[in-house]
Formats: sequence, structure tokens, C-alpha cells
Amino acid sequence: MNKLIVFIIIFLVSFIPFCFSYAQTSINLQNKISQKNSDIDVLEQEIAIFQSQLDNLGKQKSSLNKSLQELDLTRRKLNADTTVTQKKIDKVNLTIESLSSDINRKQNSITTNIDSISAGIKSTAEFEQSDIFATILSENDFTAIWNNIDNIATIREKIRSNIITLKQVQVELEDTKQETVDAKNELMVLKSELADQHLIVVQNTNEKNKLLKQTKNNEANYQKLLKDRLAKKDAFEKELRDYESQLQFIFDPSKLPSSGVLGWPLDKIYITQMFGKTVDSKRLYASGSHSGVDLRASIGTPVKAMADGVVLGTGNTDDTCVGTSFGKWVFIKYNNGLASAFGHLSLIKAVEGEKVARGDIVGYSGNTGHTTGPHLHVSVYVGSAASVQKRPSTTCEGRIYTMPLAPTNAYLNPLYYLPKLPY
Repeated sequence: MNKLIVFIIIFLVSFIPFCFSYAQTSINLQNKISQKNSDIDVLEQEIAIFQSQLDNLGKQKSSLNKSLQELDLTRRKLNADTTVTQKKIDKVNLTIESLSSDINRKQNSITTNIDSISAGIKSTAEFEQSDIFATILSENDFTAIWNNIDNIATIREKIRSNIITLKQVQVELEDTKQETVDAKNELMVLKSELADQHLIVVQNTNEKNKLLKQTKNNEANYQKLLKDRLAKKDAFEKELRDYESQLQFIFDPSKLPSSGVLGWPLDKIYITQMFGKTVDSKRLYASGSHSGVDLRASIGTPVKAMADGVVLGTGNTDDTCVGTSFGKWVFIKYNNGLASAFGHLSLIKAVEGEKVARGDIVGYSGNTGHTTGPHLHVSVYVGSAASVQKRPSTTCEGRIYTMPLAPTNAYLNPLYYLPKLPY
């Protein structure tokens, strides 16, 4: 019995430094994580300033100087975005390190509790197997006998306590392991996002160099380029409208899903252009009607699938007719009977034939195709009526363009199927 008491004392003396060491490590890691959070907050404030400046520039009349300023501001904002993502990666790495340390502590605690339970069971078994009557007769000090019996009761209570602790720590260990898995998954997503952001920064630089080369840094050349693109855009838009208006489709509303079945493709929502005929649509589109909704989105904003489905196509209309239509686009057919196209992307992540789940990143918003500024265009269709088609274009010198097309009456108002506006 005295051996057990000595064992418990030795264990406590050896365990206390371990607990202290773990506590110090945990505090240091949490301080580093807090510092990363502070750094991210400062950077996000800088990004908000860049975005405000870009929004103000967007209200100005189109000019070469405006376009160059937008490209420069966008580059600075994108660089800040990449720094934020790197800070988030650092923070997740620290979190994983903290969780790993916590796992080791819990595993050591489990081992210690198992050893303590085993020692307690062994001691009580030895006492119970001894001849208690012989012990009483051989002991002249009845106080010592009762102390031994009390010690056995204490040991049994300690065993029960250790078993309860053991079960609790085992449950906590499984939770911590799951947190670690989640953190590692988040780390993979962030690393992929960082690589994408670096690509978009390079594209931004190339776009500026291309613009300077095309205009020779001359405002008159820029205005001529803009006028030519607007004329080509109107002609190309008429081609599409004439073709789509000839497509036959019997619309059956009963086969469409209910409202609110889609999720927002962006984390922050602000609508800049509504669906259908509006004051702005009459001014901006030759048809007088807008085929989707436009959402404010700076270059490099992640764009997400609005429901589970399959990517039926991706492409870039600028490869056929620069500045006339969607630019870089992704077309998804959803399992709920709807389909959607995302236009004006800076980078496409989705792959044709790929299954996507609601919330998966399929691309990044941009300023490709015909735009008056960076944004995300969202078209929603009756799924069975829309498809990716290849068509020759008279406007584009007989080139073949590839993009999502649908009968005019198959275009749906995206806002009916999206959640209620957050404002």
C-alpha cells in the first residue's frame, strides 16, 4: 500500500513539469495566432481603402488614364489579397501545431490514466487476496488496519475518477483530431487560392502592358479602341439575340424548382444591374433587356457554385471577339433543373465534366469580355433548354465562338431562385 502512495507522489511530481511546459507552448502559439489575426485586420482595412478608390474610379468617364489607374490599384489590392492569404496560411499552420500539441497532451493523459487505473486495480487485488483475518491477528495497531482499509476505499474512488477522466479525454481527443483534419483541409484550400491569386496578379500586369501597346499610351487611340469595341459588341449582341429568339422551347413552369433553391455565388452581395428591362438595361444593351444579374465583385473574388451540379463547359469569348460578350465563363447544370453561367471571370477553376457541390470555387471574378468595370454576371436558365454551342460569327470575321446559349424564354430571373437580399 505504501508503494502505491509513493508511486502516485512520483507521478504527480513528474507530470507537473509536463503540464507547465504544455501550457507555456500553448500560450506562445495562441499569442502568435492573435498576432496573425491583427495583421490580417490591418491588411483588410487597406484592401477596403483600395476597393473604395476603385469604386470611385468606376464612376468616372472611360479614359486611358482611368483604365491605367484601375489596373494599378487592382494590382496593389491583389498583392494585399495575396498577403492576407499567406497570413491565413501561417495562422492555420500555427493552429495545426497547437492542435498537434494538444493531441500529444491528451494521448499522454490517456496513457497516465490507464497506468494509474492498472496500478490501483493491482493494489486492491493484492489486498483482497490476502488473508484479512490473519492480518488483523498479526497487527497490534488497529489504527494501521483501519488506515489500510480506508486507503483501499480511496484507491477505488481514484480508479472510478480516472475512468471518468479517461472517457472524457478520449472524446476530447477525437474532437481535436477532427479539428486538425478540418484545419488541414482549410490549409489546402488557402494554398490553392494563393496560387490562383499569383496568377491573377500576373494577368493584371499583362493586361496593363497590352493596353499600353494597343493605345501607344495615347488617349485618342484609346477612345478609338473603345468605340470600335462598342460597335462590335452591339453587332455581336444582335447576332446572339436573333439566333436565340429563333430557338423553340415550350416553357413549363411546373417543372421548375421553388424559389430560394440557389445559394449566392459571392460572400458579399451588392447588385449593380437587375434582370430584364430596367432603365440601365435600355442604356447599356442593344436589346434593352439584361439577361441576368450583375454583382459587384473586384478582380480576384472567389466565385462559387450555387448548387450541386456538373460543369458542362468553360471558355473565353475574348478568344473570338475581344470585349464583346462574357469573356471568361463557366456554365453549370444543376441537379435541381436549373443551369447558370458566370461571366467576366479573371480565372477559371472549374473543368468541363467536373461534378461540383454548392459552395465550391469554380472561378474568380474579373473584367474580361464587355464590361464597364469589374463585376460578376450571373445568368440562370431552364436547365433542359440551355447548352454550350459553337456558332460562326459574321461580326467576328467568320470566327467560331463557343458559349452558353438558350431560347429567349428559357432565361430566368436569378433573384427568384437566390436567397433574399442581405440588405
